[in-house]
Amino acid sequence: MKIFIAATSLRSEYGGPAYSVARLAGTLSESGHELALWAADGSTHSGPASLLHFTGNLERALRQFGSPDVIHDNGLWRPHNHALSRYAAGKGIARLVSTRGMLEPWAFEHKRSRKRIAWLLYQRRDLERAGGLHATSAAEGANLERMDLGVPITVIPNAVDLPTPSSQDARGSSVRSPNQIRTALFLGRLYPVKGLPMLVRAWADVRPRGWQLKIAGPDEGGHRRQLETSIEAARLEDAVTFAGPVTGDARTSLFNNADLFVLPTHSESYGMAVAEALAHSLPVLTTLSAPWPMLEERKCGWLARPDHEGIASALREATAMDPMELSEMGRRGYALIAEMPSWQQVADRFAELYSALSSGV
Repeated sequence: MKIFIAATSLRSEYGGPAYSVARLAGTLSESGHELALWAADGSTHSGPASLLHFTGNLERALRQFGSPDVIHDNGLWRPHNHALSRYAAGKGIARLVSTRGMLEPWAFEHKRSRKRIAWLLYQRRDLERAGGLHATSAAEGANLERMDLGVPITVIPNAVDLPTPSSQDARGSSVRSPNQIRTALFLGRLYPVKGLPMLVRAWADVRPRGWQLKIAGPDEGGHRRQLETSIEAARLEDAVTFAGPVTGDARTSLFNNADLFVLPTHSESYGMAVAEALAHSLPVLTTLSAPWPMLEERKCGWLARPDHEGIASALREATAMDPMELSEMGRRGYALIAEMPSWQQVADRFAELYSALSSGV
């Protein structure tokens, strides 16, 4: 099958979608599909030699690749998303749209006026003429259903690569003794949707003794400066530090040297960082706005109300736990991720969906 996959960016700092889109494309390519991967910002991603990367102009990329059987577009609102909708409709090509959380209630309300205009002018119509919509969680799928777009919705979660045995060994040797400084880690984009002001305020309320908060990830729109101002006002400079963008071994090291992962989010369609933290045997504290009910069901984390009081309550409980108890929660989290579908299984499900869309089934 000939598949054209489009993304806004494949840069690691763009967050979960950059990783998951590239990982899916690579797995599909290795499975024998003829696959092109294109990103609007010209970025590329390492992958198998069989994976074709296109950069530059969208029209030229489509022309060079040739007419695909299916187009898989990731994201909304951008000019290239609208262009792909028009192209697919004009050529009679099946198009799957992964909304990537961009129609979740909080995300839709963020910068509401601009989105409402785009929604009325073209975005709703573009979704209504898609062959199908893809959600990464049941919660996201339910929100899409409520929008009554008249388009079939398929839920396919992301997969997660488990760390290598050597990385797991490093993690296992990093359990703290009760008198060592322990680390709560946030890793993701520094952007309002991630809820970091709530976390800073909660940390100021709890001020857990023997703990530090490390915030890692790329700054977007000057949000880091806003956080630094709040940290200074709360006199938390000695307890809260920034690590900046991290990739590769540095990213793995942050996970292996943390004791708790915190994602104080307002909205997540999936939450790749949660899955990645669990894969590194870290217990996770996140909010009810993330689609991870399994954290409490499997006793490997906390789901807090998405406000600073709810986060503070969960943080107070998590940071009071014995290091060995936290470590045991982390092991249960790893077991949870190990049970989830592999990237090959996820790619096979997408291939079946592409085939059905392209054949009009």
